[in-house]
Amino acid sequence: MVASLQQRCSPAAVSTIRLPIGRSVLLDPGLRPADSCLEVLEGIARVYCPCEETEGMTLAFLQAGDQLRTDRLCSEGICVEALTPLAFCAGVDPSSGAGFDAVNEWTLQLLRIRHLGQAEQRLHALLALLVNRLGRRCGNWCDLPFRLTHERIGELIGTTRVTTTRLISRLRQASLMAVSSGELGMRLAPELIESAPLSVA
Repeated sequence: MVASLQQRCSPAAVSTIRLPIGRSVLLDPGLRPADSCLEVLEGIARVYCPCEETEGMTLAFLQAGDQLRTDRLCSEGICVEALTPLAFCAGVDPSSGAGFDAVNEWTLQLLRIRHLGQAEQRLHALLALLVNRLGRRCGNWCDLPFRLTHERIGELIGTTRVTTTRLISRLRQASLMAVSSGELGMRLAPELIESAPLSVA
């Protein structure tokens, strides 16, 4: 479900917005003061395009401390989805990060993944990227604190949901991935992450 940020805060003030898992907010392009940013305070967000032609296309994942320049959005705005309980501020001043832009960096990495030749390689590289950026090592596993649907993973690696399901089933049968019912995240074997076809750290 997508709500509009216009209903939640004034463009002139810094406001904290909280979203439960699975909820999205549309950053209205009419609320784009110059040099304005959204900054993630807690949780992990997926940034995606609401345009009709590319609806649902993932551009980036953001975590605490990452910023999104709201004055550089497309004319139809952009959506932010909570993958974990999410809190972010709107209307903050951009930090001076020596030119680093989290959204551009994610978009570049996702584009690199999409250009790998085989769907299996693309899935492998995507999982490594997500764990290296958003996960953590925990004992014999690498934990990712959220799940993506097979359809969403298919969108990210440029394949169908059916193909994605088949590839994930192979990983689970090989004990390289574990997804427990009732848990929000997933676990991946370190050897899977360490043998990724791209350097994505």
